[in-house]
Amino acid sequence: MMVRLETPADIAAIRIVEEIAFGRRDEARLVEDLRAAGDAVLSLVAVEGGIIAGHAMFSRMNAPFPALALGPVAVLPEHRRAGIADQLIREGIAHSEAAGWRGIFVLGDPAFYRRFGFNVGKASGFSSPFAGPHLMAIPIGGSDLPALTGSIQYAPAFGTLG
Repeated sequence: MMVRLETPADIAAIRIVEEIAFGRRDEARLVEDLRAAGDAVLSLVAVEGGIIAGHAMFSRMNAPFPALALGPVAVLPEHRRAGIADQLIREGIAHSEAAGWRGIFVLGDPAFYRRFGFNVGKASGFSSPFAGPHLMAIPIGGSDLPALTGSIQYAPAFGTLG
């Protein structure tokens, strides 16, 4: 398996991966809306056997420091439990650190995202419409986030996610 940056030729396949992985079109529309608004910062694909088997999007967000939002992360059902999501997320974190971002927020299952260093406690001081037990953060380029409180806002496209 290879993880790489998306190319324009991948866009149709990414849409299919998102729709199949989530069983609905909302996340595929979110990815397209983030791209169209210029809020998509990093979009990675996992290629397995010549097909795109997974996708992860990192988008710009407003925070007291340079921060990204992770999501959606999608893997085709027949390729799950093979480490594809893990590799997409780890590569995304590494790219984010190399680009100088200082933190990443994610909304998801703490049991899954904890393995990458995401922590509910690190996000608990931030106000957001998504605040709660599933909002997590990971510091990038240091042991802690540059600020521990403040307001964070996901890109406007997230407001349309059902």
